[in-house]
Amino acid sequence: MTTDSKTKSLLCLEAALEKKALDPVLLELKGRTSFTDYFLLCTGKSDRQVQAIAQGIDEALKKKGIRPLGQEGMTEGKWVLMDYEDVVVHIFLEPVRKFYDLEGLWIDAPRMDIQKGGSIG
Repeated sequence: MTTDSKTKSLLCLEAALEKKALDPVLLELKGRTSFTDYFLLCTGKSDRQVQAIAQGIDEALKKKGIRPLGQEGMTEGKWVLMDYEDVVVHIFLEPVRKFYDLEGLWIDAPRMDIQKGGSIG
């Protein structure tokens, strides 16, 4: 079963929110980079929560037959990166997220207003 990148990104977002992920941001990178269409960024309050969010996303996507190309940082739980080819998920502890400031790096990318349930753009 093929899932388009926007649908896949929303599945990741929904799974992250089910695990109480904080401050989710979904960035659309189509046409801005060659390696992915979307970045999902979110935060966990502890390394255990960061790991739980990652596990929740992994389980939700496996149910749809989607497996990551790669995954990094699960053991430490400070910054977990999950590569689903056209969707890349970053789950951070707060100080790590602030330090790397990926939102600032991709400031011009359209983002979904998660709080209001808005659309990309």
